Amino acid sequence: MKSIRMFLIACLLSAGSSQAAAAAEPTVAARNPVELEQRISGILEKHNVPGMSAVIVNRDGIVWTAGIGQADVAAGTPVSPDTLFRIGSISKTFVGLAALKLVEEGRLDLDASVRRLVPGVEFTNEWEATDPVRVVHLLEHTTGWDNLSLKEFASSDPKPATLAEGLAVGPDSRASRWRPGTRFAYSNSGPAVMAAIIEEVTGQRFEDYVAQTFLSPIGMPTADYFLTAPSAGRLTTLYRQDGRTPLPYWHILMRPSGALNASTREMGAYLHFLLGRGEIDGRRILSEASIQRMERPATGWGAQGGLKTGYGLNNFTTLDGRGFVWHGHNGGVDGGLSQMQYLAEQGTGYFFAINTGNMGAYTAIDKELRAYVARDLPKPVLPAAQPVPQDVAREFEGWYSPINPPQKHMAFLGILGLGQVTFEGDRIRISSPFGPSNSLVSIDGRHFRHENQSAATIVLMDSADGRLMQTPTITNVKLSPILAWVQIVSVYLFLFALLSVPAFALVWGPRWVFRRMRGVPNLHVRVLPLLAVLSLGAIALIFSLVGEDVIVRFGHRTPWSMGLTLATYVFAVFSFASVWAALRADRRGMNRFAYFHSLGISVIFVLATLYLGYWGIIGVRTWA
Repeated sequence: MKSIRMFLIACLLSAGSSQAAAAAEPTVAARNPVELEQRISGILEKHNVPGMSAVIVNRDGIVWTAGIGQADVAAGTPVSPDTLFRIGSISKTFVGLAALKLVEEGRLDLDASVRRLVPGVEFTNEWEATDPVRVVHLLEHTTGWDNLSLKEFASSDPKPATLAEGLAVGPDSRASRWRPGTRFAYSNSGPAVMAAIIEEVTGQRFEDYVAQTFLSPIGMPTADYFLTAPSAGRLTTLYRQDGRTPLPYWHILMRPSGALNASTREMGAYLHFLLGRGEIDGRRILSEASIQRMERPATGWGAQGGLKTGYGLNNFTTLDGRGFVWHGHNGGVDGGLSQMQYLAEQGTGYFFAINTGNMGAYTAIDKELRAYVARDLPKPVLPAAQPVPQDVAREFEGWYSPINPPQKHMAFLGILGLGQVTFEGDRIRISSPFGPSNSLVSIDGRHFRHENQSAATIVLMDSADGRLMQTPTITNVKLSPILAWVQIVSVYLFLFALLSVPAFALVWGPRWVFRRMRGVPNLHVRVLPLLAVLSLGAIALIFSLVGEDVIVRFGHRTPWSMGLTLATYVFAVFSFASVWAALRADRRGMNRFAYFHSLGISVIFVLATLYLGYWGIIGVRTWA
């Protein structure tokens, strides 16, 4: 649904930054720039995207740039390479660069305690005495903190808010849910806290320090974190999915995490700097070692287990279906999407941005540019497959479940991430009872890669959290088969309940309407489970009708957000009432099958209520 898609874009400020991409069918590359531009124009037209801008860069500089479509539909203003676009979470990469610059100067230590550096910034960590939240955890998103709350996302203070004011809005979201430095969870508050540290160390406002240290030397003179008079005249308008209705400017609360506006020409200069390994036009701004460190994760179970792919210092790895290892970041704001990817070893990369939040267009354009940039490059050599040792297969075969949900309130969905691991020769197979299976090739018996990828994306390891199947960003812990099957059966029983209650209502409902069941005792035993199902239907209806304004409508106390809260309570009430009614019912004169079906369904709904209540879904207040 559109509303859910936009919610995820906003919640992450980056649609996919936390995942290394699985192997996919490579796109046949365009033969030349003219054909590439024609293909992209077709994608924009198909998806009702008003405009986009793109650039391709190599170590010598910009080799191609284009502005296609309109920056302002009403005014008919065309997009040019100098049009400013909102680059979203790509802004985070400058937080990483700033931290590394201070490390080079001896003014900051990546292992330093955050509490000691900025004691005034609120956060909670029950392991602080032995495992404090460190600077590096903020940059690699291994603090264990939630992403921002919807209340924080919904804030749009045109004043605008200072960094300290922004950090004071939702400190409750900054609570470590596990030991810092172990599991990954993408959080927009981490880079903002890092920016507060940068301000403390430098004595400058973060935005001023970045402009002075990086934007100006790199060649990004018009890039800005704020909506100023000069930038407003060059900034593209962002649009809803229809490509015609403009959206207001979003004054992002955590500016360091996603507020930067930049042109494609400027992003080309930025890519030139990254491909130059910290040097541009003969000027050294950052050391090559720092750029390499930015691209490589060091904390989290994946890095500790030897994975070189994953999320570095606000820079993540993407693996494609041809064996190339890409670095960079992508970004999403309400009404805009962007992508920056580069091949460090091959010395080439690209950036593009569109002025709607259309994921279909974003994905299609990304595939075209990725294929074109890598078109003439020799494919990397893939590591040879190695057999999995029998002792490893014996120890790690079994059921696994994810234990690092991106958001505390999303933990209840972990049950759908169950997977069974089996081994055959040089392969690991991961089978899901609720989705497709996956097969990967062994590199050394403990590290595994996708068929056409050149780097490992899974490592099998033992840790303080248990026996793990670790991907670059997802921590899966081994479960007992009994617990796994209890969860699987529970999911299917719940699905059976959801489907069977309305199905049976289609049988007894018309009979009641036409008075054939008037006077039948204990009819409420059948009605109450139906009302519980209808309350869940109301939740689905709220999400489907909320449209593209999910952040505003759920991030504030509105009829939508309060209706969602009420619907969860209603489900709980009708679930318990159903069991109570069934247990107290006089079964004489009642169909035996109907009675036991209602009783069984009611018990399932009560168990579901307890499960959802445990994870905070019953009574959830999205505006709090």
